[in-house]
Amino acid sequence: MCDKPIPTATTKYIDIGVNLTNKRFYKDLSAVIERAQTQGVHQQIVTGTNLASSIEAVALCQQYPGSLFATAGFHPHHASENQPLSWTELQAIWQQPEVVAIGETGLDFNRNFSPPQQQLDSFEQHLQAACTLSLPVFLHERDAQDAFFELLAHYRPRLLRGAVLHCFTGSPAWLKRLLDLDIYFGVTGWVGDERRGEDLRAAVPLIPAERLLIETDAPYLLPRDMRPKPKSSRNEPAYLPHIAQTVAHLRGQSLAAIAKQTTDNAKRLFQLP
Repeated sequence: MCDKPIPTATTKYIDIGVNLTNKRFYKDLSAVIERAQTQGVHQQIVTGTNLASSIEAVALCQQYPGSLFATAGFHPHHASENQPLSWTELQAIWQQPEVVAIGETGLDFNRNFSPPQQQLDSFEQHLQAACTLSLPVFLHERDAQDAFFELLAHYRPRLLRGAVLHCFTGSPAWLKRLLDLDIYFGVTGWVGDERRGEDLRAAVPLIPAERLLIETDAPYLLPRDMRPKPKSSRNEPAYLPHIAQTVAHLRGQSLAAIAKQTTDNAKRLFQLP
C-alpha cells in the first residue's frame, strides 16, 4: 500500500465489481489501484469467486483499508467446490469487516462448468446465508432466467439488505421482470459493445436511478468503444469513468449526475464509509 497521499480526480466513482486477485494484475497491482484512484475511482469492491479468491480478496482489502472491500462466495462455475468444509471456511470469511456482500453467486447454464443442480443448491445456500447474516447478495446469471428468478423471488422478502445483479446484460423485458424484485443492476463496459450490447443499451435508460450501479469487472470486458483504444486488452478500474460516460449518454444525463447517483447507491447497498 502506498504510504503517501495519492492525488485523485474531483469526481468520485465506486467500482462495484473488480477482480483484482486475477493473475493478470499480479505484476502491477499497486499501480493499477493508483491509476484508478487518480481517475476518481476511490473505492472498489473486489469479487470473491471461490474460497481461495475470497480469502485473497479479504487479505488485499486489509492492505487498503477504506478503499477496497470484498465479496465472498462461490461463483456458479465453482459451485462444485462448495463442500461442507469449504462452506464452513467461507462462513468464517463473512465475519470479516472487509466483506460487504455474499457472492458472487447465482446460476450460469451457458457453460455448466458445475452441474446445474449443484449450482442451484449452492445458490440457495448463499441466499439463505444472506438472509441470516443480513448482507446483500452479489449475483450472476447467464442463460438461466427462469430458475434464477424463481429462487431469488422466493428469498427476496427475507433479503433485508437487497441484491445486485452484477454485470447485467439483459433485455428491457428481463429488466422489467427483475424490477419486481427491487434489486440493483451493475452495468459494465458491455454497454459500449456495438456487437453484443444492443439489449443492454436499450435497457440502461429504463433502470431506476436508485437502482443503478457501475462496474468494470476488470480484467474482463474492456469497453470496445474506448478511444484511443488501450494497448492492452486488460480492463482496469481506471476505465470506470468511461463506462459512466456511456451510461450518462444513453440516459440523457450528465456524467456528474451518474457519478453521484451510482456512488450514493453503492454506499447505500454495501454500507460503505
